[in-house]
Amino acid sequence: MKKLIDSYFRLLNWLLVGTIAILLVPVTMQIISRYTALIPSYIWTEELSRFLFIWMIMLGAMIAVREGTHLDVDLWPDLSPKAEAATQVVASLFVLVFACVFVYWGVKFVQFGWDQQSELAELPMTFIFIAWPLAGLTWVLFLGERFVANFRILASGNPR
Repeated sequence: MKKLIDSYFRLLNWLLVGTIAILLVPVTMQIISRYTALIPSYIWTEELSRFLFIWMIMLGAMIAVREGTHLDVDLWPDLSPKAEAATQVVASLFVLVFACVFVYWGVKFVQFGWDQQSELAELPMTFIFIAWPLAGLTWVLFLGERFVANFRILASGNPR
């Protein structure tokens, strides 16, 4: 299972890199068309940029949950491994609540946009809206991995 989760994590990293690389194209086209007459002003570039930005944020959030790099405030910096694991469990429970909200309302969001298309590029909105429940499910997966690691520490004091 660990190998499967690691492979999924690597895929998310590559998708994030690809999203950022692709995002450069429409943004560059917008900038060039705004200040020069070299290329015509395409309206669809703004919409595509927005959609890629949404996916970039969601992919980054998924990766951040796995790496534990979301905003973190250390109130007690010098804790024992067991106390640190206990605080991580509590913090992860709060993130789990948000993950469940993303899954539940994300599915509703996808159902709402199932037959919709974007105005300018005529992309199916399902491809955009699916980012929310997918992020929530990914957070649940990565949080499960974190819970297992923290419960091992709580049970034995050993992270392995």
